[in-house]
Amino acid sequence: MKELVKIPQKEAERTLNRLMPRLEASFTEFIQENPVQWQSFRKRLTDQFQSLFSILLHLYQDQYDFYYHLEQLLHILAEAWIRRPEQLKSLDSIREADPTWFQDHKMLGGVCYVDLFADNLEGIRRRIPYFKELGLTYLHLMPLFRSPKGENDGGYAISSYREVDPKLGTMDQLRSLADDLRAEGVSLVLDFVFNHTSNEHEWAVRAREGDEDYQNYYRMYPDRTIPDAYEQHLREIFPEEHPGAFTYFENINKWVWTTFHSNQWDLNYANPEVFNRMADEMLFLANQGVEVLRLDAVAFIWKSLGTSCENLPEAHMIIQAYNAIARIAAPALVFKSEAIVHPDEVAKYIHSDECQLSYNPLLMALLWNTLATREVNLLQYSMQNRFGIPENCAWVNYVRCHDDIGWTFSDEDAAALGINAFDHRQFLNAFYSGRFEGSFARGLPFQENPKTGDARISGTCASLAGLEKALKEETSVEVELAIRRILLIHNVILSIGGIPLIYLGDEIGMLNDYTYRTDPAKADDSRWVHRLPADPNRYEKRNDPSTIPGRIYQGLCRLVQLRKSLPVISGEDPTFINTGNPHIFGYIRKFGEHQLLILNNFSDLPQSIAHNTLRLYGIDSPVKDLVSETTFLENADLELAPFQYLWLKTDG
Repeated sequence: MKELVKIPQKEAERTLNRLMPRLEASFTEFIQENPVQWQSFRKRLTDQFQSLFSILLHLYQDQYDFYYHLEQLLHILAEAWIRRPEQLKSLDSIREADPTWFQDHKMLGGVCYVDLFADNLEGIRRRIPYFKELGLTYLHLMPLFRSPKGENDGGYAISSYREVDPKLGTMDQLRSLADDLRAEGVSLVLDFVFNHTSNEHEWAVRAREGDEDYQNYYRMYPDRTIPDAYEQHLREIFPEEHPGAFTYFENINKWVWTTFHSNQWDLNYANPEVFNRMADEMLFLANQGVEVLRLDAVAFIWKSLGTSCENLPEAHMIIQAYNAIARIAAPALVFKSEAIVHPDEVAKYIHSDECQLSYNPLLMALLWNTLATREVNLLQYSMQNRFGIPENCAWVNYVRCHDDIGWTFSDEDAAALGINAFDHRQFLNAFYSGRFEGSFARGLPFQENPKTGDARISGTCASLAGLEKALKEETSVEVELAIRRILLIHNVILSIGGIPLIYLGDEIGMLNDYTYRTDPAKADDSRWVHRLPADPNRYEKRNDPSTIPGRIYQGLCRLVQLRKSLPVISGEDPTFINTGNPHIFGYIRKFGEHQLLILNNFSDLPQSIAHNTLRLYGIDSPVKDLVSETTFLENADLELAPFQYLWLKTDG
């Protein structure tokens, strides 16, 4: 497809002016009763229309009924704005005045499954005091919509975007929960699974019944001719379940594109009706009070023969068009990208016109890499070259999440340091599955591919950091080291910049739960080892520093409180420094006249930094560590205990 060419402003205005009378005729009553609101909507539509129109014309200009679909889209936007609750319109105004609100140093995210953490939505509502205690300002609830019984990819096979799973509650309860969270300063985050629906979605049901219009919502083929042509260039995502990217369904005699699981049917975004219908679903969720949408599987949404069908330019255009739609009809809405791909490709999704937020899978993977190797070289090199993003965006930094760990560092970065990337990934998989001699980790392999040798790793933070092995096989010395590892990597995500995200349960050191193996619907998916129910007994111990949950929780809360007290954390991007010690990861945070040096010892042995190294970076003694409240004297080397971290205040 040709490169996107922006339609001249005058031509875009002329097109919109021709469409507006028909649009306004459909909403005469609202316009007469709410002229100010309509003018605000029309202004945003005018501001965004050139970009939106250019993208849609580029994608769908060959559709004979393109302008019909364009007009339908404008109706969807107007209806969504008219139906948007007044308190959300007020939030829109606040967010438009402060579009980088998510960069604040007081931001802290948490993520959980509703049923595993609190049984249902009412249980989540009752846990709001705990979220406030922890300091959360952002709560991501994992997929909670109606989905097939049994295997449903942890809720990512969605059967309806407008119905909550009945086990969890109702849409009314979700809307009420969003209001309650917002009243306490907590933004609700949900997934927008827009690459595919489940095969039980109404659209898929209609397609299975033979409705050609709905069959065109998906990519369905009568034989293997086209699938074979595509698969010459595609990689397998879940080879253990089905080879390739297509599944044959005998009852309809068709091959259906199923990138992930057989019950997840990829949507056909080459069809403008699919684009419009999903825009409508997106705005419906925004009007329930969702403030951030995690865009799932962004890399896969556009298909083109002869390509890998990943990270194509049209995928970016689709997201940019949805972003323009949000700016028009739900301005408070923010996008977060989920792209577990090469770091170069991850960065391309991050922009104020695309995804304002992005998971940082590179930092996550390299934190675990650095714990295994005890050497910071790959972490430091990659962060120096890849941490910077547009100034009005932010990373979402995390240690663990609901998914597996993929070793998504750049082969080029590894090669620059003399590291063979393939061999190193094999080492990391062996280390974190406990197969490597001397490993402290107790993870499980996920989706091992015997053809390629590829695998990822499942496991809770605590089990991967050595707590499980220490408790079952070792002594209190190893338990202490495991706790220090847990706090160390959380220290990095809390101090490096962006939004730190805690996978709830990690803050109290939850261990792997192997009982998933007894459930036929979960037994073949090792990720369920870290998708475990909240343990009320461990949560009750969180304020007792004599217990392991208490030691982890109190240590984490201390860091959270420290972060929230220091505006320097939301200042300039970090400056990554060469500490002169291969085991210490260091960076400087600046904001105005304030400066903070963060040091992280990734070794299980004491390490030091020469005073002269600090002097070279303009850091003068004495300095005070804000974590321990210790002052380091002039002209002395800095000593760090095993896995110790320091927040050194250097601005007096």
